[in-house]
Amino acid sequence: MEYVLQTENLTKVFGKKPAVRQVKLNVKKGDIYGFIGKNGAGKTTLIRMAAGLASPSEGTIHLFESNDLDEQRKKVGTMIENPAVYPHLTAKQNLTNYCYLLGLDPKEHVEPMLQFVGLTDTGKKKAKNFSLGMKQRLAIGIALLNNPEFLMLDEPINGLDPTGIKEIREMILKLNKEKSITILISSHILGELSKIATRYGVINDGCMIDEFTKEELEERCTQALEIKVDDLKRSEEIIRKLGITDYKVLDENKLRMQTNIERAGEINTELAKSGVMVMSSTVVGMDLEDYFMNLMELKNNQIK
Repeated sequence: MEYVLQTENLTKVFGKKPAVRQVKLNVKKGDIYGFIGKNGAGKTTLIRMAAGLASPSEGTIHLFESNDLDEQRKKVGTMIENPAVYPHLTAKQNLTNYCYLLGLDPKEHVEPMLQFVGLTDTGKKKAKNFSLGMKQRLAIGIALLNNPEFLMLDEPINGLDPTGIKEIREMILKLNKEKSITILISSHILGELSKIATRYGVINDGCMIDEFTKEELEERCTQALEIKVDDLKRSEEIIRKLGITDYKVLDENKLRMQTNIERAGEINTELAKSGVMVMSSTVVGMDLEDYFMNLMELKNNQIK
């Protein structure tokens, strides 16, 4: 599996305060990587180090599985913190200026990019008069001028209204699917990230807590019926007789099933009729926000 960004023991200390602490992060080619954390968790600091805008105190960074970061960063586009646009210039003038800075021909790049980010109709309107969503789309357009293979977006939907969020979300999906761009998007807005991310990394207080795929997250958050019994083997026989085969054995006396939850009463009755003692029968699971909050609290307690 090819990786576009990997860090190992990555650490950044400001004064005596660590902002990022021994972070191991892995972004695979083709991912939309949702980088999740509260404000001040260390997301921006890590992205700045990956982009070459800050130097690590410790640890290593690999881009495209190479440690030649200067060369590999030519294939990376970034939008970090506030949109980096010239407020007194139009969208077209902004893109033109950045083309000159990158050594690109504006005639080849500006109009197609205006069209892609949906700013062809802004005309002579200056960027300072744009909505936040328009500024974000322009900043993403600037980050895309060098045709990057990897795009890092720091809080691109923060502060946007529902329409602006939808526009950015659709753009990210289009970049990933149609242009095969790997994307790291940092955010604390969990509901929106869950609509687009294929893989997640959770950071809190500078520490990487966990990494997991979209499928793993869905499994962890999906409601399930957990039944604790005194005779596991006999319970499995009864459950299979009821036509239920998609269950998991969690330990020597506990079963979990993510379907047939509505049949809990019937299952418990049949088990009892067959002489199995049902010690507990519980529907477990939580929503996305609860899962992340519990995850951060649990891991923080372990770290302490």
